[in-house]
Amino acid sequence: MTPQVNTQASLTPEQRKQATAHITLWGVAVNLLLAALKIVGGIFGHSQALLADGLHSLSDLASDGMVLLAAKHAGEDADEDHPYGHARYETLATVALGFLLIGVAVGIGFDAVSRFNSAAPLPVPHLYTLIIAGASIVSKEALYHATARVARRLRSNMLEANAWHHRSDAISSIVVLIGIAGAWYGHPLLDTVAALIVAVMIARIGATLARESVQELVDTALEPERIAQIRDTILSVDDVQQLHMLRTRRMGHNALVDVHIQVAPHLSVSEGHHISEKVEDKLKSTFEEINDVTVHIDPEDDETRASCSHLPLRSELMASLQTRLEQDAALQRVSQITLHYLDGRVNVDAAYPLAALDNLDQARQLQQRFAELCREDACIGDCRLLFT
Repeated sequence: MTPQVNTQASLTPEQRKQATAHITLWGVAVNLLLAALKIVGGIFGHSQALLADGLHSLSDLASDGMVLLAAKHAGEDADEDHPYGHARYETLATVALGFLLIGVAVGIGFDAVSRFNSAAPLPVPHLYTLIIAGASIVSKEALYHATARVARRLRSNMLEANAWHHRSDAISSIVVLIGIAGAWYGHPLLDTVAALIVAVMIARIGATLARESVQELVDTALEPERIAQIRDTILSVDDVQQLHMLRTRRMGHNALVDVHIQVAPHLSVSEGHHISEKVEDKLKSTFEEINDVTVHIDPEDDETRASCSHLPLRSELMASLQTRLEQDAALQRVSQITLHYLDGRVNVDAAYPLAALDNLDQARQLQQRFAELCREDACIGDCRLLFT
C-alpha cells in the first residue's frame, strides 16, 4: 500500500457537516419508507424474515439520527476544552451504532428461535412480500454506494459504518428474498431460517464496527504498514539522522503523529526547528489523514545515552562560570558562550576576539586556561575556545 498524496484542499468543518447531513437525510427518507413497507408487509404478509428486515431498517433510522447528531458536534472547531477538536464524536457514534446492531440482531434471533420451538404451523408468506424484499435490495444497495462515496471523500469512518449498515440491509434482504421464495414453494421453515441468518449477519457487522471504534477510543496505533511508511517518510527529510518514540493514533477521520527525531548535536535551535517543520509538512502532504504532527528534537539518541535531566540549567551554570572568568584578566573577553547538553555532561563553546591575540602561543595558553577553569565544575565535559 502506497501513501495517499493529499492533492485536494481539505474540506472545512462546515462543508463536512453539510455533506454528511445531505447523504444521511437521503438515508432517513429511504429507511423510513422501507421500514414501514417491510414491517406492515411482514405482519400482514406472514413473513417473519421480512418483519426482521423491517426492524433492521428501523435500526438504520436510529443510526442515521446518531450520524446527524455526531456530525453536528464533530464539525465544531477546536476549543479550550477540546484542543484536538470534536472528531471523537464520530467515533463514539460508531461505537453506539455497533452495539445497536448487536441488540437488533439478538432480538431478531431470539424471535426466530422461538418460532423454531413453536408447535404452531408456520404460515406461507404472501407474494407481495417478495416484491418488497426485491425493492429493498435495489434501494439499499444504491444507498450504500452513495454513502460510501461520500465517506471516502470525507475520510469518515462514521459514514463508512453507516454505509455498511445500508449494505447489510441489502444483503439481509437478499436472504429474506430467498427465504420467502423457499416458503412460497412449500418450505415455510426457510422464512424463519432466513430471519436467523439475517440476525447473525447484523450481529457480525455490529461487532466489527464496535471493536474498531473502541480501539480508536483507546488510542490504538495506525496499521503497521502505515507506520512503516510514516517512518520512511520522516527519514527521507534532509538532516534527520534517526528517529524513535514514533506514536500514532486516530481521531475520527484524522490521524495524529508524535515523534522524536535525532539531528546533529551542534545545530542551532532555529535550524533544528526548521527541520521539525519540514518533517511536519512532509507528513501532512504525503498522508491525507494526518492533520496533527508533534516533533521532538533530540541532539543524540536519548534512549541509549546518559540522561542530562540532572544537570543544572544555564542560569545556574553561567553564574558559577562567569565568576571564575572575571577573576582571570585575559579570559574576561570570553563571550558568546554556548552550552551543549550531551551524554550526561555539559560541553562548552565560547568565542574570543582574534584581534586581542599577540601570537599563536598565547592562543594555546588561553585555550588551556579556559578548559581548566571550566572543568572546575564536575558536570562540564569538553570545552572549546574559538577565536573570531
